[in-house]
Amino acid sequence: MTPSTRTDATLPVLAAGALCWRIVDGTVRILLVHRGDRADVSLPKGKLDPGETLPQTAVREIEEETGLAITLGAPLGTVEYTLPNGREKIVYYWSSEIDAATVAASTFVPNAEISGLDWVTLEKARRVLSYAHDHDVIDRFVERLEAGRARTFAIVALRHGTAVPPSSWDGPDSTRPLMQRGADQALSIAPAIAAFGPAKLVSSTAARCLATIAPLAGLLDLPVKQSRNISQDAWEDADGDVEKVVAKRMRKAVSAVLCSHGPVLPEIILEIARLTNSPSDTALRRAAELSTGEYAVLHISVDSPATGIVAVETHGPARG
Repeated sequence: MTPSTRTDATLPVLAAGALCWRIVDGTVRILLVHRGDRADVSLPKGKLDPGETLPQTAVREIEEETGLAITLGAPLGTVEYTLPNGREKIVYYWSSEIDAATVAASTFVPNAEISGLDWVTLEKARRVLSYAHDHDVIDRFVERLEAGRARTFAIVALRHGTAVPPSSWDGPDSTRPLMQRGADQALSIAPAIAAFGPAKLVSSTAARCLATIAPLAGLLDLPVKQSRNISQDAWEDADGDVEKVVAKRMRKAVSAVLCSHGPVLPEIILEIARLTNSPSDTALRRAAELSTGEYAVLHISVDSPATGIVAVETHGPARG
């Protein structure tokens, strides 16, 4: 069936979840949910709601099912299977390390959907999970864990939303505002980027970048540091310093957002790749070619950043 003839009823059901993990007495334990309404044991997940993006869904569903307010780590790929009605389902997973304070703050109460939670060892998880496809997610996590790359921070490279065209603007290029479409993009991506828990927001000094990152700053209650070094003006004048900005974020090793421009973003991606000894690949090339309102999340190992980028994912505003 071609995309033009497919209806909503024939499109795959999209869902998102997380492999939540923590270390207890030196042993890795992961979170499983007991679903009372289906009498099974699985990794926590749930379906994409209208107007959502997948990272946003993952965080919302984990909180609804487990009471845990999580942030996402690196992606763990997808599982795909066919539902009893014959429709395909695709579930996107991320890892998420959970600290003691988050566990203590859980608001979970057993209910008809989720009858209980269980933090179990990896070995026990494999024994009690009801579905083989959940084992695939665990295997990917274990591979990363054994390589010492399970704990990560993220650098989010964000391209500003759609702005008023230069041909329609009489003022300096740096003052061009967002169009309504760009403002809508900024609102749509804010909760999805927030799902990765950025602690630092850095933006080009251009008005269109500052307006794009503003909803995210408001959502996280964080200030925005303005940097001409990642502005288009500096790129055109050849006096910017992308290397300095990226190097600082690498040294700090905490998740951060860099909001910039189409011509500057490839330099940001290239510098992250250089500092992590990462070869160019399809995912990195895609990350360097963002459309307006899109962002790339580059996950970097906290313990061994020079061993290559752990994962790269690219997202945009919600569809429709």
